[in-house]
Amino acid sequence: MNLLLFIGRRLLFIAPQLLGIVLVSFMLVKSIPGDPAVLMLGPTATPEAIASLRNSLGLDYSLPVQFWIYLQHLALGDLGTSWQTTRPVLEDLLQRFPATLELVTLGLLTAVVIGISLGLASAFNRHGVLARIADFYGLGAGSLPDFWLALVLIFVFYTLLQWVPAPLGRIDIAVIPPNPITGFLTVDCLLTGNWEALRSALGHLLLPVMTLGLINAGPILKMTQSTMEKILQSDFSHYQVLCGIPHRMVVRHALHNALPSVVTIISVLYGYLIGGAVLVEIVFSWGGAGQYAVQGVLNSDLYPVLGFVLFSAIFSLFVYLFVDIIYFTIDPRIGH
Repeated sequence: MNLLLFIGRRLLFIAPQLLGIVLVSFMLVKSIPGDPAVLMLGPTATPEAIASLRNSLGLDYSLPVQFWIYLQHLALGDLGTSWQTTRPVLEDLLQRFPATLELVTLGLLTAVVIGISLGLASAFNRHGVLARIADFYGLGAGSLPDFWLALVLIFVFYTLLQWVPAPLGRIDIAVIPPNPITGFLTVDCLLTGNWEALRSALGHLLLPVMTLGLINAGPILKMTQSTMEKILQSDFSHYQVLCGIPHRMVVRHALHNALPSVVTIISVLYGYLIGGAVLVEIVFSWGGAGQYAVQGVLNSDLYPVLGFVLFSAIFSLFVYLFVDIIYFTIDPRIGH
């Protein structure tokens, strides 16, 4: 019952947060230079045709009126239509968002494994070799741009060694993809038993996942390392050692107390990666929602940008809600 009340209180804040996010993103997107009507009709369009199209799109109204019209359509599940693809934005995002989600989820899991492993190893022996490696790696990961690392990995593993397929999309052109079930290509391959497509999908995932994992393991490593060091040096950890409690139990208790901080940085990275993986998607021609939104910005196609922001916001808010539930599970006193 306490957990249900805790979740209910958190859900009350989601609608106002979404409204604020939509309002801010709408105003920012509308400030992007460029006239959608001119881009849609081309440079040879007459002023009369441009004026007619602007009127039909509602661009002649003031920003508050345009925002109110957008909210009315949004309440009906209409995210608008992309003039580039001539399809509803909702359909485009439902098709592309799983590709982005699959990439960032696997990249984050890779970062979690690397970051927590190195963070724990360096915290146990602060003056050891692993601690020095972790310090050097943490500084390097925080200073490298992800798109630069992606280009380096492509040059080494594709151009020089020929170990991975060409960085073009999620699957080889000659391979027939499975019927979409979840939108996650690897999961759909497993569900349909399409092993050839699975091998191809994993090959295309390798470099972008490595890129995101290696870059984003740095913050997780630093948080794990600093939090574990602080807890292992605290009075209650020293008291456990003096009482003769086995070292394994002391470490387990310290890790339990460090979990909230580590979970927090992981959740923040997860929400960030939805939009932060845009450049990696472009480098690997991934065809995800981030690349779709960037094309919308470059072509003044506003509805794809707004739709992507809304999808990302909803996803991030529910990730944070899930993290709150984890907090409550670790320490039920948080709900009071």
